[in-house]
Amino acid sequence: MRVMIIGGTSGIGLALGKHYARQGAQVALCGRDIGRLDAHPLATHPAVQRHAFDITDRGAVAQAIHAFGQHGLDLLIVTAGQYTDAATLAVQPEAGLPVLATNVGGLCAAFDAAAAIMRRQGHGHLVAVASIAGLLKDYPTGSLYSATKRAAIAICDAYRKALAPFGIAVTTLVPGYVDTARLRELNGGDATRKPFLQPEDDAVRRMAAAIERRAERCVFPWQLHALVRLFNCLPLGLRQLRRK
Repeated sequence: MRVMIIGGTSGIGLALGKHYARQGAQVALCGRDIGRLDAHPLATHPAVQRHAFDITDRGAVAQAIHAFGQHGLDLLIVTAGQYTDAATLAVQPEAGLPVLATNVGGLCAAFDAAAAIMRRQGHGHLVAVASIAGLLKDYPTGSLYSATKRAAIAICDAYRKALAPFGIAVTTLVPGYVDTARLRELNGGDATRKPFLQPEDDAVRRMAAAIERRAERCVFPWQLHALVRLFNCLPLGLRQLRRK
């Protein structure tokens, strides 16, 4: 099995890389700074390659996927993502552009390049890690991040319909809060106040299981999913009071 993970140098992507390497897969870990893996055990694993590129660079994405995929590509997982909060956007509107380019444009670039290889093979599996924030209905004061993750979920749905005739599955992973180093960094070093916070290992096990069964969509935890559905039923005026 040949697996490529874009966003594989840290967090969920790296944890998934460890999972597939343990299973004996040939794994390509990709990110903007692959030097982050220098001290990691996977850096010297004989079945692991590293590819450095920015997912917003469509040409670089296609080149890396083609290089790894020339010997076959069974599974592409895109975990790369950007986040910018409302306070930053209020004083620096251009900070939203990398969020859009990564979470939407980058996802499409990666899926396009991988799908071209998978169509020729007659099989393959595309996976994107979105966010439960993407299940929030749109409203005027909703966040850009939620909007891009809502777009990512819709993109996966569209690719699934278009690629099913070619034997290509598409899975959308829609987690709630996962206790990653990045989430802790965004919350002053401590993310324990986040509702229904999940340990990274537990989240990765759920994701790997969903990928294994080729699920169309995997939303978890159910408690946070229920709260999102309840929030979506609130009148618009109440939804707009939500803190970002």
